[in-house]
Amino acid sequence: MPIVKSILTDRALNREILRLSLPSILANLTVPLVGMVDTALAGHLNGGGGAAAFIGGISVGSMLLNLLYWNFFFLRTGTGGLTAQAFGRGDTHDCAFILARGLGFAAAISLLVLALQYPLMRLGMLLLNASPQVTELAQRYFFIRIWAAPATIGLMVFRGWFVGMQDSVSSMWTDLIVNLVNITASVLLTFGAFGWEGIGFDGIAAGTLVAQYSGLLYVLLVCVFKYRRVIGELKREDMAEAFRPSGLVPYLKMNANLLGRSVCFTAIYMGYTIIAAGFGDVLLACSSIMMHLLMIFSYFTDGFAYAGEALTGRFIGEGDGVRLRRTVRCVFVWSMGIALLFVGIYALVGNPLVSLFSDDAAVVERCRHFIPWLLIMPPLGCAAFTWDGIYLGATDSRSLFLAMAFALAGFFGCWYAGKVLLGGLMQPGADSCLHLLLAAYFAHLAARTVYLTAAYRRRIKI
Repeated sequence: MPIVKSILTDRALNREILRLSLPSILANLTVPLVGMVDTALAGHLNGGGGAAAFIGGISVGSMLLNLLYWNFFFLRTGTGGLTAQAFGRGDTHDCAFILARGLGFAAAISLLVLALQYPLMRLGMLLLNASPQVTELAQRYFFIRIWAAPATIGLMVFRGWFVGMQDSVSSMWTDLIVNLVNITASVLLTFGAFGWEGIGFDGIAAGTLVAQYSGLLYVLLVCVFKYRRVIGELKREDMAEAFRPSGLVPYLKMNANLLGRSVCFTAIYMGYTIIAAGFGDVLLACSSIMMHLLMIFSYFTDGFAYAGEALTGRFIGEGDGVRLRRTVRCVFVWSMGIALLFVGIYALVGNPLVSLFSDDAAVVERCRHFIPWLLIMPPLGCAAFTWDGIYLGATDSRSLFLAMAFALAGFFGCWYAGKVLLGGLMQPGADSCLHLLLAAYFAHLAARTVYLTAAYRRRIKI
């Protein structure tokens, strides 16, 4: 209790945490709206196999792109921690240097993705067993949206840089602009306006394309008008220096660990989806709804993880171990407060929340069997996500990779060990299948939490 009391009375630090976290939370709340609008647009189209085929095409195409882009998320996470430490040192030249190097890598990766778009699409479709109609629509969606790769990957760098610069407002406006333009452009391009009939299904993907480049234009304007002095410190020879082997090796080593972490993360979520696909239509729908409900909590706790990332990096850069440790404690108190709030929300309105996602009586009734799992998510997820932010701020990418590798082993180890132990209870369509899959998902969260908690005092210090 004395520790909690001292944290709550540290008004300056709490204000800083809220200043950094609240804009991120607000922006995160617009994220699910985009998916809901895209699905609704597809559901109101006619022809080409009906609404189900259009929704399936959107689902498969966007999943393939998400799996692709998740592998490059290290550009955001790596940029954020390095920039925060440079900011803490007061080294604005290094802040600009980190941004330039990150954008250089983003440009190179984007060109590679565009060049390999056809084999990447074919490889993705090999993982799925979609109908010919869904496959054709998914390919159309993919080949339009892939041209947003330079903007999408570049925005990862800018988002990380804004977090490192303690500028959550610019990051918030980036997300709001991208998401709101996405919704507006997709509606107009799909169904048209003022007598124009629109372009139908392709308009959904084209709307996302327009939104990504709108976001890129906004961040470039922010750099020109808000960070002109910082960017102006870069010289022509700095660009050559950014890619010299002497300075590049540590940067690549850090990002290699973060890339490995992203691959493990992707494997867990792919595994969850692929395993659930074998449960039958009703349990597959339940597994999807449960994951959506679990992710609602993450939109809130991620804001505090970003605050932890920004402040951890800043105080490490300043060499201020006292405020670093107080930041870790304060961020955890706020995150746990959000976790307790969501435990209450899931306990009180878990069933009505399920009904928002489906009006199918069989799906809603079956989902109720799994509501208790929602009560476990906030405490476990809060700890795992918050530690991620703190370790990213400390740029300890090795610990993050090892934690996620243990999490991957925990997920599949729990799943396969459970199948052996449960034996005949694991019949297709049985509740025990989804109970075990959810247990495996929580095993991966527990593995991350335990590893990062145990490593904290040894790995994060000044």
